[in-house]
Amino acid sequence: MSSPTHIACPACGASNRVPTEKLAQHPKCGKCGEVLFAGHPVEINDANFAAMVSGTDLPVVVDCWASWCGPCQRFAPIFSEAAEKLEPRFRLAKLDTDANQETAARLGIRSIPTLILFKGGKEAARISGAMPLGPFMEWVKQHA
Repeated sequence: MSSPTHIACPACGASNRVPTEKLAQHPKCGKCGEVLFAGHPVEINDANFAAMVSGTDLPVVVDCWASWCGPCQRFAPIFSEAAEKLEPRFRLAKLDTDANQETAARLGIRSIPTLILFKGGKEAARISGAMPLGPFMEWVKQHA
């Protein structure tokens, strides 16, 4: 058996240790019982950002967006489709920059959508602007 992968629960934030070979078997949180991967991006905010980005061994891709942003709205279904394809090897998360200005400021978000890939809790890559699914998937895999 391989070493476990640490994953933060998107529902309660609890840290879970899941054997790597069981990631694709729809693991549930040991604390609250919610599924750790639901096939869609998780919502993150000022309160849970650190747990969701630093509390996991998986690469995390954060879509920094706002509801009034046209390109953000057009990119949302692409990001959701990518979550279906990339989980459980990656965690995809959305950060509403208007509602979570503290985290947006800390990340230095100047334009939206901005996509940031974190590895080991640290920023590994960043790109601004919406893109089609194929180039987005290539960008993620290139920087993971």
